[in-house]
Amino acid sequence: MNIEQARFNMIEQQIRPWEVLDQGVLSLLAAVKREDFVPPDRRALAFFDTEVPLAEGQAMLAPKVEARLLQALHVARHEHVLEVGAGSGYMAALLAHKAQQVISLEIRPALAALAAANLRHAGIANASVRGADGSQGLPGEGPFDVIALSGSVAAVPQALLDQLKPGGRLVAIVGQEPVMQATLITRVGTSQFKQEQLFDTVAPRLQGFAEPAAFRF
Repeated sequence: MNIEQARFNMIEQQIRPWEVLDQGVLSLLAAVKREDFVPPDRRALAFFDTEVPLAEGQAMLAPKVEARLLQALHVARHEHVLEVGAGSGYMAALLAHKAQQVISLEIRPALAALAAANLRHAGIANASVRGADGSQGLPGEGPFDVIALSGSVAAVPQALLDQLKPGGRLVAIVGQEPVMQATLITRVGTSQFKQEQLFDTVAPRLQGFAEPAAFRF
């Protein structure tokens, strides 16, 4: 496989046609080597328009989904980012290239170790991975400019929204199969939030987040 041709095709045939037109995001996708964050036995899937399976039933989001979420967040160089769900570390790597600091929380020890190793291998010094349940964020270290949930939840906990700075943005994939929506939430006041549905998609669940109670007769 011609890696650079595959990367070019991913950007031009999958990502750009999916309304990702921010040149900074497109350039970043060309620079950060996605294949280095894919498990070796799945390397052939690195540039496909599909999720890449990881350990313990988790997955890397499809490239165009990652790109759209990154574009929606408009991360700036001075900003501090909290990610929930490190996975293989790829999204943390993308965020780290745009932010001042990224803290990524991963509840699964094997994935936390994988993400940390991948970030070290990529030479990314401003992103760290912590083995922790991210559903309540890091209240002792917030507030954050950006919070990214790299997976799906039934609803975004208020505890995470409360850790956004004024003007801060949170992105998550929200809902129940078969209908989920990538959602951008912006803090516009002390207790005011603006919500925008970006696109429909489906993603693996993040562990530790509450599910709605099942209806029983």
